[in-house]
Amino acid sequence: MSLDGRTALVTGGSRGIGRAIVEALAADGAKVAFVYNSNSDAANAVVDSLKEKGFDVMAIQADVRSKEAAEKVVSDVVEAWGSLDILVNNAGIIRDKLLLQMEPQEWQDVIDTNLTSVYNFCQSAMRQMVSQKYGRIINMSSVAADVSNPGQANYAASKGGVEGFTRCIATEVAKRNITANAVAPGFIETDMTVAVVAAAGNEIKKKIPARRLGQPADIANAVLFFAQESSSYVTGQVLKVDGGLTLGGM
Repeated sequence: MSLDGRTALVTGGSRGIGRAIVEALAADGAKVAFVYNSNSDAANAVVDSLKEKGFDVMAIQADVRSKEAAEKVVSDVVEAWGSLDILVNNAGIIRDKLLLQMEPQEWQDVIDTNLTSVYNFCQSAMRQMVSQKYGRIINMSSVAADVSNPGQANYAASKGGVEGFTRCIATEVAKRNITANAVAPGFIETDMTVAVVAAAGNEIKKKIPARRLGQPADIANAVLFFAQESSSYVTGQVLKVDGGLTLGGM
């Protein structure tokens, strides 16, 4: 297991893509802490499932929009395990609405959860990573940063911000043996996309060259690549995992 001895922190890790990431990192040998917002039953189910398999996992309830909460989560992980080697910023929400009808709070909620949380946790984790001269940061973007979808101005802005942010911090910490990359999922079968898939169904699949929706494990595998030592010379990159959706064509 290539991540044996490493420690990881995943935000939004109790379900969907986040849970798949937690499971993949743990299966590859890492000790994994994950942050959840409010669903303690789902978080406990993840912990129980992985501990039954002998993995070292813990769940931490926190509001990712809070800088103070991020500082405490990182501090708790370092206190428990002595280091923080891998950070995965996965927490995210959607509040889709055409801009003319979008309320200020719907804009702010998405920006704070999807983008400000990345600042919160990256800054907190980077202090530890700089001191230990090692780190892997993986931020979750989306193909929405490149593909225009009506009603997603807030979401697209947040994910475009994540990509620009990731490139900037990659240049700041590369000499400290820290990489920063982003993963941009396309249409993935999760709780967040169930309504869209139900409404559009086969029309979505027709736009995807692979002719299928992605699975959470597809994203987890991309995250795993960036978390491993084998990607040590890759930084500041955005990896689209979308079945070819953003390639265009027929």
